Amino acid sequence: MEHSLWGHLPLLLKSSSKESVEYILQALWRTRNTGLDAADRHTIRELLKLQNDSDLDPLLVCLRILMRRCVYENVGKDEIQKLFPQEVLPELQRLLTLLLQKFQREWQGDAFKDMAPLPRLKEMTWRMADQQKDSTDPAVVINLKLQNNAQTPGGEREVKFQLAKDTLETMQRYMYRIRDQLSDAIFHQFTFHIEARQHTMLPTIRSDIIHNQASSWLEQVEPILASKMSC
Repeated sequence: MEHSLWGHLPLLLKSSSKESVEYILQALWRTRNTGLDAADRHTIRELLKLQNDSDLDPLLVCLRILMRRCVYENVGKDEIQKLFPQEVLPELQRLLTLLLQKFQREWQGDAFKDMAPLPRLKEMTWRMADQQKDSTDPAVVINLKLQNNAQTPGGEREVKFQLAKDTLETMQRYMYRIRDQLSDAIFHQFTFHIEARQHTMLPTIRSDIIHNQASSWLEQVEPILASKMSC
């Protein structure tokens, strides 16, 4: 299906200028959550000298796929041209690569703002679970107090769950892996932003928040494993 969509990209060559293609990409991004309205579709058909939507729709689907990959798949600026298969004409590859490079950073910032904020771990408490008569395995009851938005008063909720020792140890191992991988990600993102002299640190801040939550979780899980559960 996707392979056949690339064959519709040459329709962009019907436009009169680079600015026309730029307008189309910007219109698609602006309407990423709503879809193009009738006025936008009419304008794009005129720019491309198309008579009906049956010719336009496959092209728009192909462009949206390309734009999503460029924004959400962490594709480097110098790697954008690799998104195109060989069947795409070289002049189209060059044109779209230049435009995607031009808007990638701006669109990634928009995509970050579209995301719902991650809940923040505010407090964690725990206690040993009541031992069942027919069970010899110790378990712990963990209570997490989460804040949905650190910048908004209130919005707190609590999550309570019970874990056996082997499950808690498994979770601890995965949290260590998450923390270590995020440590590397934070370093590379920070270096990239400094070298690029970008004023936004949004992706770095997001990784840093997750990293801090993982570290906080590990600091509180380790005493649990060292407690009565080790008996």
